[in-house]
Amino acid sequence: MVGAQAAEDGGHNINAMLNVGLNVQIVLGHARMPISQLLSLSRGSVIELDKKIGQPVDVMINDRLVARGDLVKVGENRIGVTLTEIVKDYVSNRAG
Repeated sequence: MVGAQAAEDGGHNINAMLNVGLNVQIVLGHARMPISQLLSLSRGSVIELDKKIGQPVDVMINDRLVARGDLVKVGENRIGVTLTEIVKDYVSNRAG
């Protein structure tokens, strides 16, 4: 009976973890600019990023790089990311 209860409690703990929200960001690129230039931005302004079209985007979870992927069209008005690489440093840090 005790073993069955422990297994059941373990299942509840895992289920609780599966519902934890994470901050997922897809980074298209980075830019650096002085505050004066930032303040002069308006609708229609273009910010040049450090990546070129076709380069992989970075997938960040809670501010940590975990994967890279390619942008894909999803439906009529949405885009998504197809994962192409899992960052090994992230996986090995989590395993230990």
